[in-house]
Amino acid sequence: MSELHKFIFDGMPVRGMLVRLTDAWQEVLQRRASNNQGGAYPQPVRELLGEMAAAGVLMQSGIKFNGALILQIFGDGPVKVAVAEIQSDLRLRATASIVGAVEPHDRLADLVNRGNQGRCAITLDPKDKFPGQQPYQSMVPLFDDRGERLHKLSDALQHYMLQSEQLDTTLVLAADDRVACGLLVQRMPVQGEGNLAGSFVSAENEAAIGRDEDYNRIAHLAASLQRDELLTLDADTILRRLFWEEPLLRFAPQDADHAPRFACSCSRERVAGMIRGLGREEADSILEEQGRIEVGCDFCGRQYRFDPVDTTQIFAAPAQVVVPGTSAVQ
Repeated sequence: MSELHKFIFDGMPVRGMLVRLTDAWQEVLQRRASNNQGGAYPQPVRELLGEMAAAGVLMQSGIKFNGALILQIFGDGPVKVAVAEIQSDLRLRATASIVGAVEPHDRLADLVNRGNQGRCAITLDPKDKFPGQQPYQSMVPLFDDRGERLHKLSDALQHYMLQSEQLDTTLVLAADDRVACGLLVQRMPVQGEGNLAGSFVSAENEAAIGRDEDYNRIAHLAASLQRDELLTLDADTILRRLFWEEPLLRFAPQDADHAPRFACSCSRERVAGMIRGLGREEADSILEEQGRIEVGCDFCGRQYRFDPVDTTQIFAAPAQVVVPGTSAVQ
């Protein structure tokens, strides 16, 4: 079972989380491998997408938000876009679109940022929107303040948290075919509560950046964690090895009903809304050429088929919501 562990350091303004995605991550890979349209991701893409899934769970778990956190990376490399979506109850899904050759040793900069055009977007999409309410989105480049390309997803997200939330953050990520993992250590805000929409921003938080000795010491310990250790060791061993001299207080781990798990929100009704969005003329054109409309979910691989009778009913029915992450097969 996938695991999420939360902890704080007694008497210090420092909190942390450790996530290990096992069954949830393996299902993402299995569904992609069995998808006739795509097939298995190349190894570098699997590692990047796994790190995104782990990072998304950590970020979603650190905020008070009823809705989806969507982490996207896109740019000018062979990976056109990679997406990890995590709901507030930690249901997750992830996908990537590849448009070019991926070499075995490619990493973040090679996959999405070859010409320094890569971007990382974090979107908060509320579950229950007010009339006219739009999702909140923040975007950061995949290069540092000197214009140098970033080679690790963790560097981009740490930069985001520092610039957007004014919070010192240390993030260690790793993924393989078996597990996707992440360790996050963060200085707690000086005052108030908030979420990624920016309510941590204050003069007090900005003034505290980089100055807390307890955080700096614990962050140094967290950053010493090696990739192989994160992938192979259990949560108890990792926390004990890193912080055995620190006053670590752990919360009870999430039970099975609330642990990170794979789930896809696509449905026939939502796909019907997407077809309606194409317009009747475009839909009729596909039917004339193919005899039916086929739509595949990029996240779970499920195929939806609509014949001429189904399509007629779509345009006679009330409007439905369009589902993201689907693609029409023409």
